[in-house]
Formats: sequence, C-alpha cells, structure tokens
Amino acid sequence: MAGAGQHLGVSAWIRAAAIPFVFAAVLFVPAGRWGLPMFWAYWVVFCLFGAITLIVVNRKHPDLLQERFRPGPGARDPRTRPLLVPIIVGHWIVAGLDVGRYHWSDGIPLAAQLAALLVFALGLSGWGWAMYSNRFFSSEVRIQTDRGHCVQSGGPYRYVRHPGYASALLVFLASPIVLGSLWALLPSLVTVLVFARRTALEDRMLLAELPGYAHYAEQVRFRLLYGVW
Repeated sequence: MAGAGQHLGVSAWIRAAAIPFVFAAVLFVPAGRWGLPMFWAYWVVFCLFGAITLIVVNRKHPDLLQERFRPGPGARDPRTRPLLVPIIVGHWIVAGLDVGRYHWSDGIPLAAQLAALLVFALGLSGWGWAMYSNRFFSSEVRIQTDRGHCVQSGGPYRYVRHPGYASALLVFLASPIVLGSLWALLPSLVTVLVFARRTALEDRMLLAELPGYAHYAEQVRFRLLYGVW
C-alpha cells in the first residue's frame, strides 16, 4: 500500500510539472505566434503562483496533491469536472484565435489588461491561501471520510465558507481581460455560473452531512461573496 501511495504521489507531481508546457501550447498554438506580451505575462503569473502554491501546500499537507489530482470515492457532482475542463480550455483557445489571428475583439486597453492581471494574481493568491488553510480542499464535492474530514475555519474561511470558489470567480472573470479578448468572456461566464452552482451544491451537502458545519455556517454567514451571498 505504501508503494502505491508513493507511486501516486510521483505521478501527481509529474502531471503538475507538465501543466505549464501544456498550458503554453493551449495559449500560443491557437494564436499562431509567440509575440504576445500579455499572454506571456499571464502564463508567467499562472505558473509562478501555481508552483509556489504546490510547493508550500505540499509541505503542510503532503497528501493533498493526491486528493486534488485523484480524489477519493463518493463524489456527489462527478460531471462538473469533465464539463469544466473543455470550457476553461475553450476560453484560452478563443482568446488565442481572437488576439493572435482574427482580431474579433482584441481592442482592450493595456491599462485595463494590467489591472485585470492584478485581479488575476489576487484570485490565484486567494485560491492558494484557501488550499493552504484547508487540507480537505478536494477537486470533487465529497465527504472525505477516508481522510478524517472535519470543518476548517481558519485563513480565508473566517470570511466566506467557500473562498476557493470565490477566488476562482476572480480568476475567470479577469482572465479574458488580461488576454485581451472580449469573446473569451463568454466561456468564462459559463465557468462562473458552473462554480456558483457547485458552491450551492457543496454547501447543502456539508450542512446536511459534515458534523459541526451547521454551527460554522451560523458564524460565517456568507458562502461566496462577503456581504452578498
């Protein structure tokens, strides 16, 4: 069993290391050229924050990377991950085609792109903070009885109950603006709606099944947007 767990950890790290190269291909191949400074800025910020998050989180929660890449049993929303992947990849492809080749809507001012890059970085930071603060930060909606699932209330969980999803909303709303494509906002908005739905689903499950979560929800009233919902 230990050997299998170790092998899975190595596999997860290999997949994580491959992400920047796959991501670069998804961005730049549809664009058809490399000379896109904001695409490079976006790629560097994404890879830098991703690498820092993986290293720091792995030190604190050595088993979390495996849960992220290969969640345990009992997923309550198994269709969302396969649905989200093509939508997220699609918004990068649309941005590449728009900005690199066809120029459908690529007239976004540089100042707006830079401001969006800051929001993008803040969203990635919040996502990493949520993962660091929650050793049960799974990529699936499930009660992790196999990992001793319990309520997490530190870090950003003091302010909203689902800070990872809240941060993801910032990332996907800012992403098309950073890349300079208004058309890429369309799949991003679909992503936002999917995350909002998943937040509601996960919150209902936790309220019903995770001991102590109802009390935590009384203390932290907002699920996603502080002061709103």
